Amino acid sequence: RKKPKDAYCPHFKPDFAPDNLRANNYICHLTVFKRSLLSEVGMFRPECDGSQDFDMVLRLTEKAKKIVHIPKILYYWRAHKKSVASDISAKPYVIDAAKKAISDHLERVGLEGKVEDSAVLSMYRIKYEIKGEPPVSIIIPNKDYKDDLKKCIDSIKEKTSYKNYEIIIAENNSETEEIFEYYSELSSTGTAKIVTIKTDGEFNYSKINNEAALAASGEYLLFLNNDTEVISPDWITEMLMFAQRKDVGAVGAKLYYPDNTIQHAGIGIGLLTLAGHYFRHFPRQHPGYMGRLIYAHNVSAVTAACMMVPRRVFESLGGFDESFAVAFNDVDLCMRIRGAGYLIVFTPFAELYHYESKSRGNDTAPEKRKRFVSEVERFQTRYKEELSHTDPYYNPNLTLDHEDFRIK
Repeated sequence: RKKPKDAYCPHFKPDFAPDNLRANNYICHLTVFKRSLLSEVGMFRPECDGSQDFDMVLRLTEKAKKIVHIPKILYYWRAHKKSVASDISAKPYVIDAAKKAISDHLERVGLEGKVEDSAVLSMYRIKYEIKGEPPVSIIIPNKDYKDDLKKCIDSIKEKTSYKNYEIIIAENNSETEEIFEYYSELSSTGTAKIVTIKTDGEFNYSKINNEAALAASGEYLLFLNNDTEVISPDWITEMLMFAQRKDVGAVGAKLYYPDNTIQHAGIGIGLLTLAGHYFRHFPRQHPGYMGRLIYAHNVSAVTAACMMVPRRVFESLGGFDESFAVAFNDVDLCMRIRGAGYLIVFTPFAELYHYESKSRGNDTAPEKRKRFVSEVERFQTRYKEELSHTDPYYNPNLTLDHEDFRIK
């Protein structure tokens, strides 16, 4: 069938993603399901009129054993001045019905959380209840660059609302006198626990973090670059509320360059050949493709520049693979986390600046270039099957040559 001449705004959707669905009824109208499944979950509920389809999709996906997505345009949604498609504020009761549908869903699946409006109507923010005040270990690898490390640690101390955390600085081959003076200053004031990591040979990010994790006491490990700066006071809380869920294996934050453009908002597998950062260089306030920068959602990977992982998950997988000394170690870990059956969540409500690996040095040196190529080849070999298919949280109608969700 030919598309209508005034058709606009195609929505190329990801495969089934539970956190996407809880925040935004992206599955929406056209669904096919077994009659027996419908008989099990029940018909439309009058108390959710206005968002009755959202409520039904939530109930169906709770019970379905297999959910398949057909990544093609199979229908058009008619929009007129008084329709929800044109302006959802035309029918405000739809919002209340949707929030009830989500709240009821959370109760059915055993999750405690409050459903709130997001920056855009029809998209929602869930504040999951945190059980207790579990200890979080913030692990920061560092070599020299005292000013950057101090900026990072000062921002944690001054802005973080969550109280039960420790900071572990994983020292690696520093040479300047001022950095060791700073370590002594921190140690004497009880601000941070200093762990000296002695590694043979050149820098190995995976090994440093693995050894620091052994020294950590937290139930949750928060891997953080030394060239970051906290923006949102609730950054740990926003990540922990997802990490505490039994089905979540890693949580990533929204990171900005100093010019307030996006550095990280989740990682797509296959983008730019191997893995790319969604929405890189988009303005800080941009909503993203179909609102992806407004609500928490599932992705295939997140950067370890700021990544929280439950200790039980990290240890069960053997931590970072030390054969990935510098590149792809975080993506590899996330791929193994997903392979073990866990979800990866990106939340836009944990915000930091990331000044982009100042202390790593120049990767164009011949020996570093050789190492990088070997890590690329290792990643390609290990994930050959995954790279041969479109990332399930992306869409085959969108380009792999750019990170901005443009259509092929």
